[in-house]
Parts: sequence; structure tokens; C-alpha cells
Amino acid sequence: MSLAGSLTIGIDARAAVEVPAGRGRVVRELLRALSAHDDSHRYLLYARERWQEPLDERMQWREIGAPDPWWHVRAARAAQRECDVFLSSNSYLTPLFMQIPVAAVVYDLVTFDAEMLPNRRSAVIERLTLGACVRRVAAFIAISQATADALVQRFPAATARTTVALLGSSSEPTEAETEAVVAELLPEPGFVLAVGTLEPRKNLPRLVAAYSRLDAAVQARHPLVVVGPVGWEAGETLDALRSLGDRAQILGHVSDAAIAELYRRCALFCYPSLAEGFGLPVLEAMSAGAAVLTSNVSSMPEVGGDAVEYIDPTDVDGLAAGLARLLSSPELRAELGAKALRRAGEFTWERFAESTLAVLEQAAGERAGQLQGLGHRAPATHV
Repeated sequence: MSLAGSLTIGIDARAAVEVPAGRGRVVRELLRALSAHDDSHRYLLYARERWQEPLDERMQWREIGAPDPWWHVRAARAAQRECDVFLSSNSYLTPLFMQIPVAAVVYDLVTFDAEMLPNRRSAVIERLTLGACVRRVAAFIAISQATADALVQRFPAATARTTVALLGSSSEPTEAETEAVVAELLPEPGFVLAVGTLEPRKNLPRLVAAYSRLDAAVQARHPLVVVGPVGWEAGETLDALRSLGDRAQILGHVSDAAIAELYRRCALFCYPSLAEGFGLPVLEAMSAGAAVLTSNVSSMPEVGGDAVEYIDPTDVDGLAAGLARLLSSPELRAELGAKALRRAGEFTWERFAESTLAVLEQAAGERAGQLQGLGHRAPATHV
């Protein structure tokens, strides 16, 4: 039994179904890891639709079929009745309707940086709710030190309540998922791979400009393959990719198992993002033993360490030189891939889940202590 006793822990699990990559990947892996974790807690998973993944019997779904913002109100009311503590994994709005302790996951603060051209709707919502959330929540879980630093720089009051919990490398695809990949039309090995939602901060127009400077023979051997859904302000990115003609393949969204196979097949993974809360694709590529070329800013060095090559993402000449150097040397790529694989082993979803659980237990324990100190009964715990 944990130090906090047996708790009922609520989790906003919408992203498991509603978000294919990014936050969706984080929530899915967190649920898997908590399902396998040896503890005595009960988990209530609040969502519009349940994720069809076999999970431990301690995990129960609470389906609430309501659009935003009413979903947050209804989920908060339900969790307030049923839970000792709540993990807000995908919104700063839900905690504003609760009195029980809440820990909110902070992925990045890109929406506060106009230069990144963030999604307008997300920017408005996060700017309106994060400040209020700082005044309300018991704890923040930042997915990197870079994200934690950005949070406390903008909201110093969050400093003492912010914990860094690094993400993990993805679990291996199941046998059924691997077999399903056979049916997907994936490119032959040897390509340059880029992964991520097509949006301005992914910096793909500069990648295309740099790739275009490679010798024609190099481009023929190593076409550019791009994976990810079309996001916002994507016109410049799509125009740049289409300018390469058959030298570029735009695959859109593919399954998790297909992405894992693409990491294994690529000659080089290139991620020249201008800003990331963590840079999960970098770690996923590393865990597949891929050679990685990525940006020297934001959280990327925190993830890549000395196991990847870095470039200034705003320097097209430097990016082109990095591509040419790595694509011309299979030996260097193999050396980088081996180092990347070793470093990726340091990041696990089990550790992320344990860090998250520790924050939730502490928040619940502090709340119980406060209530006892005031002469009130602590919230009932559950077996």
C-alpha cells in the first residue's frame, strides 16, 4: 500500500481516443503503465469514449457524452463526488470546477509565444485558464525541465508546486499491430524521416529548403518521408513539401505500429522543431536505434544528450550540412544509432507513471492533513 493509502484517482482520459499523437500518446502510455503498476489505488477514467485497450480491473471508465465546455463541468462534478485526487491531463479548465486536489500536466507553453504561430483557439483557451489554474491546483507535472522553466518563468507562483516527470520511449507494438503494418504501404528503407503535426513550429519549410540543397543522387537514395496530420497554418509547409515532387512522400496519420516501423527503416530521423515541450518523436526514433538530427534549442538536448547530432533550426545552411554529413556516412549513422538506443533506455513510461503517481499521492496526503488540522474528517479513501 502506498504512503497515501488506497485512493480513488480520477484521470482525464479523453486524449487516449481523441488525440492520435502527442498528448494522446502520453495518456495511452500512462494508462498502460498505471495498469501494470503494483498499487492498491482505484482509477476512474473520465472520457467521452472509452479506449478499447485491456486494462487492469482497478481501472473503470466514466463516459460523459458532452461537448466542451460542458464536459469539463460534468466531469469535475462527477470526480468531486467520486475521487480523492484528480489528474488533469489535457486541460487547465477542468480543475477550475473542483475542490479536491488536482495535479495538471503541462506539456509546453508554446501557446504563449506568438512567434510560434500557435493554434488560435488553443492559445486563447490556455491563456485564459492557465493563470487561474496556477491559483487553484495542488501541483503541476512538467514533462521536461525546459517546460518547467518556461512555466515558472511566466508564473513564479507555480515554482514550489512543479515537478518534472520525463516521458518514456514507446512500448513495443503488439503482434496484431505489427501484422497490421504489413497491410500498410510503407516506403522502402533508406529515407529521411520527419514526424509531427504539420504546423509552423515544426519548421518543415526550412527542412525542405535544406534537403533541396543535397545532391540529386543523395535525394534519389534518400527521399523525404513526412508523417503527421495537417494542423494549422500549414499552407507554407504543404507548398514546400509538394515542391519536391516525388522526392517527398506525405503519409499523413499512420498507426503507432507503422510509425515504429518507419523509425526502424529510416536512414536518418530529422526533427528541426523550433520549440518542444519534450520532443517525443526524438525519443521514439532513438528507441528504434535511428540516427537523429535535431534542434539545439528547447527540450531537445535534454532528451538527446550526446546521442544525437544538433543543428540551429533557423540555419538552413547548417541543416543542409548536417543532412549531407550524416547521409554520406553509414558508419556515423550506425554509431549514433547505437548511442541513441542506449540513451533511450534511460526514459521509461514506468518512471513517468511512478513520478505522476507520487505527485498525486502527495497532493492527496497534504489535503488530508490540512482537513485534519482544521478539525474536519479527511476525504474517505477507497479500497
